[in-house]
Amino acid sequence: QVQLVESGGGLVQPGGSLRLSCAASGNIFSIGTMSWHRQAPGKERELVARITTGGDTNYADSVKGRFTISRDNAKKTMTLQMNNLKPEDTAVYYCRVVDVDNYRGVWGQGTLVTVSS
Repeated sequence: QVQLVESGGGLVQPGGSLRLSCAASGNIFSIGTMSWHRQAPGKERELVARITTGGDTNYADSVKGRFTISRDNAKKTMTLQMNNLKPEDTAVYYCRVVDVDNYRGVWGQGTLVTVSS
């Protein structure tokens, strides 16, 4: 079974920073595009950032310039550095990876980020 584990969420004041991590393990051998998504209560899950195997990145307009996505292909990990956090960033953050061999996306369990003073 494939497992994705997110970590690094928590409570932070507006203007603060957090770094989220995602680690893949289990029965996955070829990882394609990796991405971060978030879902606030009562809202649809949205794409925050994505990164290809070659390191090309895309960001949602709402986080561009504040968030940075990165990956370590050897370690099968991904991070999201979040700076200048705003209350609007409050959400459960999920990582997603593409299982190339099985042509599917795999989701992590999510980690809660709360931005409040």
